[in-house]
Amino acid sequence: MGGFFGAASSRDVVLDVFFGVDYHSHLGTRRAGMVFVDEEGFQKEIHSIENTPFRTRFEDDLPGFHGMSGIGCISDTDPQPLLVRSHLGTFALTTVGAINNAEALVDEFFDCGEKQFMAMSSGKVNSTELVAALINQKGSFVEGIKHAQAKVEGSLTLLLMTDDGTIIAARDAMGRLPVLIGKDEAGYCISFESFAYHKLGYDDDYELGPGEIVRVTAQGFETLAPAGDRMRICAFLWVYYGYPNSNYEGVNVEVMRYRNGAVMARDEALAGTLPAVDYVAGVPDSGVPHAIGYAQECATPFARPFIKYTPTWARSFMPTNQEVRNRVAKMKQIHIPELIEGKKLLFVDDSIVRGTQLRETVDFLYGCGADEVHMRSACPPLMFSCKYLSFSSSKSEMDLIARRVVQDLEGDEGQKHLAEYADASTERGACMLRTICEQLGFDSLGYQSLPGMLEAIGIDPAQVCTYCWTGEE
Repeated sequence: MGGFFGAASSRDVVLDVFFGVDYHSHLGTRRAGMVFVDEEGFQKEIHSIENTPFRTRFEDDLPGFHGMSGIGCISDTDPQPLLVRSHLGTFALTTVGAINNAEALVDEFFDCGEKQFMAMSSGKVNSTELVAALINQKGSFVEGIKHAQAKVEGSLTLLLMTDDGTIIAARDAMGRLPVLIGKDEAGYCISFESFAYHKLGYDDDYELGPGEIVRVTAQGFETLAPAGDRMRICAFLWVYYGYPNSNYEGVNVEVMRYRNGAVMARDEALAGTLPAVDYVAGVPDSGVPHAIGYAQECATPFARPFIKYTPTWARSFMPTNQEVRNRVAKMKQIHIPELIEGKKLLFVDDSIVRGTQLRETVDFLYGCGADEVHMRSACPPLMFSCKYLSFSSSKSEMDLIARRVVQDLEGDEGQKHLAEYADASTERGACMLRTICEQLGFDSLGYQSLPGMLEAIGIDPAQVCTYCWTGEE
């Protein structure tokens, strides 16, 4: 994933951008950067945040920054923002999204006579540099951004800042991610997360539509390219990676999660599959609000049988080595014996992706004396790796436990019936549930239905991207 924050004002915005970017730390774990501009030019820094959180990594840079316009980002991919000099002028650029055809685009440049790109240590081209090259093929920023979004297979949302401090913001053509504008008495900001600017004293002013491009200055903003009429905003904004305080398309994340849990419990009660348990709990942290809604709806006490110890291993700088990640995940789970021993527990998690850590969590709970452990997923079974962002992206779709189980059960034939497997009311769906339940050691397993999740989000279902579950664009 990733996130960005920018501001243009009649006062210095260094601290606004610093704290605004920091409030996006839950969206990325690899790189971060900030760039500011004043009458003397640009100032830019990019750092790794794999072992140190953003705020700590950039605090020493603050004295060297100054400017009334600036942009910054948290990136889960390549180093950015980048500074680019071209026939359009010198500008800073940061991007969020996914470019699935990056190598083909690079080859296309070479075929057209381009000689080189700067290569990263992996040999790949920085995705933001590639976007800049696409933009520079046209005669204006608006034409260039539209061109880049049309060429990219995946998604592309960006912030661009020129040497006069003007910021141009562009939302992905299908609106898969949000872009919001806030306003205070001195200027304007642009953000992925709305709560980031609320904490800085900005008020909600505008939310870009899909494909919309706007110019933002200290004096105001104007639309340079109007919004399209089709949107497919990512459902996982609400289910998983959006921060609880944020609103997208007018729907608050935390409120949606309470509603989502309640819808799950309601539908289970109607189907007669609601188990008798002592406590309902959430898998920390994003499963907790879904569990609160579930517990309230089925009138069962909510509890926290285990807590994640995060002071020394915050999510924003988890280790990249998978063996160490698994060990840290285990070490972070601090149980409360009085809420586990001899108890029947139902846990709600935001999703079940690969299932590896969840299996360890169940073993941990039984090892602590739990009598029963029931599991619920706040979204349907993941059947496809995300093509547009990076929530469930993986080297193979067989990394997803639902697809792996389908393959185990029926081989290639099963892959033709994924819609049936995703529906627990069908014979195939019930079989998949039983198999996952056995593999991961649950006493029972349930997934939120696709209609139930969309009901909880509450906007037109046609405007929500559900590719991870349906494979439909």
